Amino acid sequence: MTTATLLVELFTEELPPKALPKLESAFADGIATELVRSGFVAEGAAYESFATPRRLAVSIRSVAAKSPDRPFRQKVLPVSVAYDASGKPTQALVRKLASLGLSEDAKLVREMDGKAESLFHDGTKPGVLLDEGLQVALDKAIATLPIPKVMSYASPGQYFNNEKFVRPAHRLVVLYGSEIVPVTALGMVAGRTTQGHRFLSHRPVEIANADSYAPTLEAEGKVVPSFAARRASIVVGLETAAGGATPIMPDALLDEVTALVEWPAVYAGTFDPAFLSVPQECLILTMQLNQRYFALADDAGKLVSRFLVVSNLETRDPSAIVAGNERVLRARLADAKFFFDQDRRQRLDARLPKLAGIVYHNKLGTLAARADRLCFLARRIAPLIGADPDAAGRAAELAKADLVTDMVGEFPELQGLMGRYYATHDGEPAIVAAAVEQHYWPKAAGGELPESGVAQAVALADKLEALAGLFGVGQVPTGDKDPFGLRRAALGIVRILVERRHPVSLATLAALAFEAFAGVPAVALQSDAVQDFVYDRLRGYLRDQGYSANQVAAVLDARPETIADLPSRLAAVQAFAALPEAAALSAANKRIVNILRKSGSEAAAAVDRARLADGAEHDLYLMFQRLSPQVEDDFGKGDYEGALRALASAKPVVDRYFDDVMVMADDPVIRANRLALLRGVAHTMNRVADISKLAQ
Repeated sequence: MTTATLLVELFTEELPPKALPKLESAFADGIATELVRSGFVAEGAAYESFATPRRLAVSIRSVAAKSPDRPFRQKVLPVSVAYDASGKPTQALVRKLASLGLSEDAKLVREMDGKAESLFHDGTKPGVLLDEGLQVALDKAIATLPIPKVMSYASPGQYFNNEKFVRPAHRLVVLYGSEIVPVTALGMVAGRTTQGHRFLSHRPVEIANADSYAPTLEAEGKVVPSFAARRASIVVGLETAAGGATPIMPDALLDEVTALVEWPAVYAGTFDPAFLSVPQECLILTMQLNQRYFALADDAGKLVSRFLVVSNLETRDPSAIVAGNERVLRARLADAKFFFDQDRRQRLDARLPKLAGIVYHNKLGTLAARADRLCFLARRIAPLIGADPDAAGRAAELAKADLVTDMVGEFPELQGLMGRYYATHDGEPAIVAAAVEQHYWPKAAGGELPESGVAQAVALADKLEALAGLFGVGQVPTGDKDPFGLRRAALGIVRILVERRHPVSLATLAALAFEAFAGVPAVALQSDAVQDFVYDRLRGYLRDQGYSANQVAAVLDARPETIADLPSRLAAVQAFAALPEAAALSAANKRIVNILRKSGSEAAAAVDRARLADGAEHDLYLMFQRLSPQVEDDFGKGDYEGALRALASAKPVVDRYFDDVMVMADDPVIRANRLALLRGVAHTMNRVADISKLAQ
């Protein structure tokens, strides 16, 4: 079968830079997937995607000129309908065959279709030419692009808005080898001509064949069509131009800049060192968000008074470009310095009355009311985790004050951080200032945790207050919607309690959180729902640590009050599960748990040793009389692995007991005594974790 490389390019006006990577992958994947489905391309065939500010493209190798013929089977009619009592074809069958384009002597196959027998026809669907198959693939790919906002525009040659796309499209290039594939899209007919760089290329670029697409664009059009290659060249350019400093290159900024240029050139500029008196986070954010510049740091991580700009214009003399960018940055940095200087003229605590004028939530009151609740919670949580309640209360009082500063008003991303700077400037204790910043931590999955107990108390207060308040007014996350970040808040609570080893009851924390809302009538008590939500996040957190679902269930299904020691328990469960006796003991424990559940309250209050039968039953009693103190002692010392390993010695006795003893004896007194024995056995076996879960 003839194959060749297929190229498809859409040339448009400037595409939204932050959406470009998703548009690139969706366009390429959409076309390639559909061609694989329709048989033009083998499963796993290589293809390359391209994306620049003004184009989306894909190059697919080894594409067939025609899709293969495909066998198919179609149902005709049930046999009972197709033939009469004498076995002759009915008019229904004749009409059905005619509608399917089949003759009356067509070969039909009888097969069971459910409970009835039916007639089927086996045929072959002929393949289609590439232009037909590609038209379907192209239409589907365009229709399913993740377009953030659709534009209406007039296609070439039209005088009214007849097309809708992410940006107006001007050219369509579709080549199969060196031949143009006659397909259409967005009012355009495919050709072989595209456009090069807006300034460095002055005439249309003709693509000779699909394989020469990228080299031709680079050589004649001054365009690097590959997003990945362009990004890599920018990284090299930044590192080269840094002149010994280290460029600060967050992935998001690199991606955005890559999506803004077609032929990147990196130039270095400078700014007045006097601006370095402003916190460097402010300067970096100003450069990145406002200007898409790359800041530079020295070996100690301190900002230097130089910056790098990625330009879309390569020139021998970039002095005008550099001077223009320096002038723009000077104004931006002057604004940041002005905000910083102005903010420091007023103490943080003097700004607190302004919080009363900002609504936090229409049912939960103002930010001032929220700050009061944070103080209430932080002061009560602090003693539970060994922190200073006065310092925690002060940090909670100031935690939201920077929201009404000029700097945070300009850059909301700096909330908390600027609070720390301003609290330090005001002479607040270092532990208080740090807590003002860190009460937002962790900001993302795997992010840093608050360092001190004071910061952890305020962080727990912030997250618990959000959960209680929003659950209390019915703002519960649904599906993938979580506008208030409550899943992140719950995970933050889990991580602080577990990773900082705070043995605090979740029920206690939830009760405190709702107590803080005692004066807010709109908030309904939802303590159980909040705890359920946190336990769900805990379950996912533990699974992410590499524990199996059964292992997590063993320690979590009983809803332990404190969760700080769960990693230690899980490590012990993993070690126990590796023992040769584990499977049998888990299965026996599951049997015990099921017997006790079904028996209800039949068990005696205590075991009467005199009623125990000699042999297996008496041996089980003695075994667990010896094991129970040992397990309790290991449990009390936190030696969970030792407690579980001790159970391994009980396997022969447990096995013999179930071989020799009928638990549900006819005599109710004997039965109650045996159930009491099993209840004690279950308590000892499940002291660390419910090992019956391991048998599921």
